[in-house]
Amino acid sequence: MTQHHLPVAIVGAGPVGLAAAAHLVRRGLTPIVFETGERVGHAVRAWSHVAMFSPWAFNIDKAAAELLDAAGWQPPPADDVPTGGELVARYLEPLAELATLRPLINLGTRVTAISRKGHDKLSTPGRDGQPFVLRTVGAEGERALEAQAVIDASGTWFQPNPAGADGLPAIGEPAMAAHIRYCIPDVLGAERQRYAGRATLVVGGGHSAINALIELAELKRQEAKGRIVWAMRKARVEAAFGGAAADRLPARGALGSRARALVESGTVEVITRFHLSRIASACSCGIRVTGEHDGREAHLTVDEIIVATGFRPDLDLLREIRLTLDPWLESSGSIGPLIDPNLHSCGTVRPHGAKELTHAESGFYIAGMKSYGRAPTFLLATGHEQVRSIAAAIAGDMAAAERVELSLPETGVCGAPPIIAGAAKVATTAAGCCGPAEPASVIADATCCAPACCP
Repeated sequence: MTQHHLPVAIVGAGPVGLAAAAHLVRRGLTPIVFETGERVGHAVRAWSHVAMFSPWAFNIDKAAAELLDAAGWQPPPADDVPTGGELVARYLEPLAELATLRPLINLGTRVTAISRKGHDKLSTPGRDGQPFVLRTVGAEGERALEAQAVIDASGTWFQPNPAGADGLPAIGEPAMAAHIRYCIPDVLGAERQRYAGRATLVVGGGHSAINALIELAELKRQEAKGRIVWAMRKARVEAAFGGAAADRLPARGALGSRARALVESGTVEVITRFHLSRIASACSCGIRVTGEHDGREAHLTVDEIIVATGFRPDLDLLREIRLTLDPWLESSGSIGPLIDPNLHSCGTVRPHGAKELTHAESGFYIAGMKSYGRAPTFLLATGHEQVRSIAAAIAGDMAAAERVELSLPETGVCGAPPIIAGAAKVATTAAGCCGPAEPASVIADATCCAPACCP
């Protein structure tokens, strides 16, 4: 790297992006941070009502804490578990307001493309000796900035996977967007009236789905009415419950335990092995969902849908960068086998850094949730370790870059999940307002499953 006088560009002012800036400042380098949102923690604010399952001890970066401590910051109790809103208010906002970081953060500025100066993706001679060029759009219009290295910590929150089981939006999904929310809506707060007393389908088998189910169940208890259906592609609902008491993060284990209790009590109806294919209007019945269940076409009628099927990285801005990605996870560098849910169900991934995240493009890194591509199970502490190592590598301290400085808590789950004794029976057919599903029927987009559904 010959452009040492240039800054290191960071895409995203979330927890990992700001931690990267703190590590670079500590090493005497100059970061410049670009954030699409008008405030730091833009994505975290979208789930501000949701409690994290990791306590403060795992959510605060060491370099960031050093900068904050020097300014007289009072850290929150290490064992308390924050919500997303508390993470922003008690940590990210004070960090971004530090005199050492505030002038380096560009809010309301979106990075639209990254390339090498004078080189498109095809061009090789002299490539590594040229700085990166970032195109940005903000209040001052379109601009270009040069950087000696780039850390993309923009996350995946605004790139949710669709409801369709084949990775594509289900037929009719975009047209029914007014009745679909992705990720975890604020069921008990701002969006209470949307879900109160209604029939809601939650699609997905991970922590986001469970968080949504827990809030819907509490709303159902308060309102004394409503219906909650949980549809997942997994063959067994037990696979979603995790390690429970064996999880070294108690709040994470408790999520699975609460989900199990909701299923066993009948509060939540479960449909496993369900592959959603179509979403359509069902007239006065609400929304008609069609999918394949155990090789048969099945139908379900609900009022609202919450899609919690994970995320995928936005790679459009990186079209001119020579990326090294896992062919199916789209994860960075060589970490794919560590996090591939097709190979194992361990939620604990050994710490990794610059070496494992290296791309074919020298000096370019993806860190944080985006580095996992489409894989789940990311912990914020993992992102902190990533950027600590990356900052060391950019500074030329390879010994520090290769050193592991993080120990992650075990999930209590690895391999095939055990069958849980006493688990309630789950639904084997998908029934809507019109009774059990018929096999192998062909359904038009705006047709109810029986004339009685439509006045």
